[in-house]
Amino acid sequence: MTEDVCRTDQRVIEQRIGQVEAGLAALRSEHEQVVERGAQQRREDQAQAAATRRLVISSFVSPLLVMTLQLWLASRGSAS
Repeated sequence: MTEDVCRTDQRVIEQRIGQVEAGLAALRSEHEQVVERGAQQRREDQAQAAATRRLVISSFVSPLLVMTLQLWLASRGSAS
C-alpha cells in the first residue's frame, strides 16, 4: 500500500469518526431533552395531584366545619 493510499484511508476513517461523534452528540442532546421533559412532566403531575388532594380535602372539611358551627349555634340557642 502506498503512502498516498494510506493517507487517504486515514482521512476517510477520520471523517467517519467525526460523523459518528457528531451523531453521538446529537443523540446525547436529544436524550437529555427527553429526560428533562419527563422530569418536567413528573413535576407538573405531582403539582396537579397536590392540588387535587387539597380540593378533595377542602370539599370534606368545609361542610364539616359549617355543620359543627350550626350544631354549636343550635345548642347555644336551645340552652338559653
